[in-house]
Amino acid sequence: MTTEEPGGESSLHDLGAEVAALETQFDIVRYMRRQCEIYNLTFFMAFTLPGFEAEKLSAHSIISNWPPEVMTKYDGAHMVRHSASIRRLRLTTIPFSYDMAQWIGEADGDFSELGEAMKKHGMQVGHFFPVHDALGNRGAVVWSGLGETMEIRDRLSLQMISIHVFNRLAEIGAAWRSGQIVLTEREIQCLSWTAAGKTSLEIAEILGLSEHTVNHYLNQVTRKLEAVNRTQAVVKAIRRGLIA
Repeated sequence: MTTEEPGGESSLHDLGAEVAALETQFDIVRYMRRQCEIYNLTFFMAFTLPGFEAEKLSAHSIISNWPPEVMTKYDGAHMVRHSASIRRLRLTTIPFSYDMAQWIGEADGDFSELGEAMKKHGMQVGHFFPVHDALGNRGAVVWSGLGETMEIRDRLSLQMISIHVFNRLAEIGAAWRSGQIVLTEREIQCLSWTAAGKTSLEIAEILGLSEHTVNHYLNQVTRKLEAVNRTQAVVKAIRRGLIA
């Protein structure tokens, strides 16, 4: 964010450009973690809206940092079918919040194991923001935490963040499915020499760059291709025809 105070005018003004500059889902996850710190929250998930026959929320999750234990128990209890929040998302475009422990306690069924898991991880309150992408596909971004009171200004900021993030995820997903990954000339050069077995230092000498600059280009390529390391980036680039 560009201001020290969350929800500031300058922050909202620059938000679109900031999110648009995120190139991969990994970049967005890191961005969302930073927002959690700013707004005193802990967990997040962006997901497409499950249909009435959906079995698992995890199948609709795009990005998430939910604890595996919570996600497993959520799906194991078939919460997609029982969740009041999912039902409400199908009916409204207005953001809302739920006290998770209270809802689980009042639900028609035994969801005590899920409730205990959520309580253990500090997922007391969920703030839900209905969103849709440019094609009209519906989804939501939910932020979870211990339940401190959220000011209107912060809620509006999170709503704008959620809208921009969901749309950026849709753009990244579309580009990935169509293979539209764009590499710069320098990125292609560095990756091609990496594929040839050259080290960063050797590539720097060949291209007349600093080793730091070469590492920067290779790190950029790795993020764009959503690879875990340079070796995987080379493999993915070859498969996509980005390098020979």
